[in-house]
Amino acid sequence: MTFAVSAPEPRGAAQCLVVDDEPLVRRSLVRLLEAQGFACVEAGTGREAIDRLDDVGEVPLVVSDMRMPELDGLGLLEHVRERFPDTSVIMLSGMTDTSTAVECLHLGAADFLLKPVSLGELQARVTRALEKRALILQNRFYQAHLEQRVQEQAQRIQELFLQGVQMLARALEAKDAYTRGHSIRVSHYSVTTARLLGFAGDALDQIRLGGELHDIGKIGTREAVLHKAGTLTADEFGQIKEHPALGEQMLSPLARDTPAVLRCVRSHHERLDGHGFPDGLAGDAVPIEARIIAVADSFDAMTTNRPYRAPWQPDDAVAELRRVSGTQLDPDVVEAFTTVYPELTELVPVH
Repeated sequence: MTFAVSAPEPRGAAQCLVVDDEPLVRRSLVRLLEAQGFACVEAGTGREAIDRLDDVGEVPLVVSDMRMPELDGLGLLEHVRERFPDTSVIMLSGMTDTSTAVECLHLGAADFLLKPVSLGELQARVTRALEKRALILQNRFYQAHLEQRVQEQAQRIQELFLQGVQMLARALEAKDAYTRGHSIRVSHYSVTTARLLGFAGDALDQIRLGGELHDIGKIGTREAVLHKAGTLTADEFGQIKEHPALGEQMLSPLARDTPAVLRCVRSHHERLDGHGFPDGLAGDAVPIEARIIAVADSFDAMTTNRPYRAPWQPDDAVAELRRVSGTQLDPDVVEAFTTVYPELTELVPVH
């Protein structure tokens, strides 16, 4: 796919600042430039030129003499390049001095001409300088808009990817009467808890999404294992332990913009005591977002019907969270969850 991007064309005659301390020379330059279509502003010294620029702002072209009282052409050139780096500056001199010409070009002058200047030569040099300026501006404009379009396309691709993954997560839960609605509840529990812990804005949004997608890796777990009523074998439990890492792999396109989502998915089964999976992280090494998801996930797992047991009463589940606080679960997160728990009771499934 290609994008046609072009910079807006300027309206009206382009302005040019002509600077020379000899009025006759200055007027002659103005006439030459006006014949080329410029609307000219005049200044007799470098200081006066700076005042003119303060009045009119950036102009496409400055044509300046080198030798002037108060502030010479080199001083003016430095000022213009610092304040208006996109302005083309053509320097004029009545003295043949290679070192001066080199210095002017080194400081950013577009060209250096010797006086007297003929109409044809001035027009040619002005045209060349402005063509170069236009190319630079157009390229910058194009790059900026191309980057914007690429960013928009990348964002849209990520949105479509997320929609697809969320639909996949819902479809996964819809196949299992025991876990239907689990991820949405975990997401809501997690967001309410995280908000009390001070999360807001994008950080809170990532926890919301992490809660929705925390079990997406179970798409790779056999249904017979997920729905098994009895005790899992070591091999079957090994399959269950693979789902956090698999989920992170599935969601890897989100790595750049939503890294906390990946942390939620990979680490929500880690424990403070280091006996969790898949990485055996301990203490503060367990990401805080994952610690929040872990509390919400544990509560919802206990209060919903599972093939291997009946649901716990919510108060009993809260008591269990407190019992494993500090070993399995983060005490601060458990405390925050139990504080907001009264707001969440309506979400607990009725059996």
